[in-house]
Amino acid sequence: MYIEQAYKGDNSTWKILVTTLLSTGIFVVNLVFLLIMSPEDLQKAYDLAKDLPPIVNLISNLVPFIFLLLMLISAVILLHKRSFVSLTTARKKIDFRRIAFSTSLIIGLTLILFAVGYYLAPEELQWNFKPVKFLILVVASLFLFPFQIGFEEYLFRGYLMQQVGVLVKNKWFPLLLTSVLFGLLHSANPEVAEMGWITMVLYIGFGLLMGIMTLMDDGLELALGFHFGNNLMAALLVTSDWSAIQADALFRNTAQSATGDMIVEMLLSVFITFPIILLVLARKYKWNNWKEKLTGKVLTEEAFKSEQLD
Repeated sequence: MYIEQAYKGDNSTWKILVTTLLSTGIFVVNLVFLLIMSPEDLQKAYDLAKDLPPIVNLISNLVPFIFLLLMLISAVILLHKRSFVSLTTARKKIDFRRIAFSTSLIIGLTLILFAVGYYLAPEELQWNFKPVKFLILVVASLFLFPFQIGFEEYLFRGYLMQQVGVLVKNKWFPLLLTSVLFGLLHSANPEVAEMGWITMVLYIGFGLLMGIMTLMDDGLELALGFHFGNNLMAALLVTSDWSAIQADALFRNTAQSATGDMIVEMLLSVFITFPIILLVLARKYKWNNWKEKLTGKVLTEEAFKSEQLD
């Protein structure tokens, strides 16, 4: 009953609108600028970002998420009169072991796939290890990425999925809507300009993966850990001139632009790797009744409160 946790708070329309506008405003403005800017101006903006030291670029992009996450959580607690736990999970308390497991799962899988890719095509990867810069990157990543992924998960798979779900009284629509929104609001990332709109398949697919995890597991814990591990590896392992995360990573991709092989790898991740990940989690956490959990009806507030009393 993860979506129904929204009933534990005050869902007045004006409070939902205020919280949503405050939380998504920066993404909406970013998307508007993307749509109105010419390709030349957009390229200048990307080039300007590249001129900054990678660690400065990373920190300047991640620091705003500290304030956004705190603002979202404050609005839920103070405005909606809800607990932080109800925004996170349908369990009585947050399961940190789930967060740790999903983080470990994606880190391990990423390292294995990277090792295979490096063995097959080492010529495109250049050793880029700079001890002091890398240490600073590790510290900054461990501190700042929890705020970034926390905000995105609590906004899309948390607040919006719950609020839309109790509004439409089903689970499939908020799952699809939040996945598409998650993808669209990443459309300003450099990879989109480099590879084209086919990249939206990856972003929307990733959002769908996080959403399925959340609904099947009745909580955000697995999505939080997985998203954190994914972004951490993206920062620490490989960087390129056209990646969204500019960092002093261990390796640098020397390709001047995205190749067809990279697009194929991206599509394989969405349609093969992501389903395998779900099967691993389903086996570990004994998920069942997929149809009901992903497409079933959401209880009315009266029915939910009645079940809570029982």
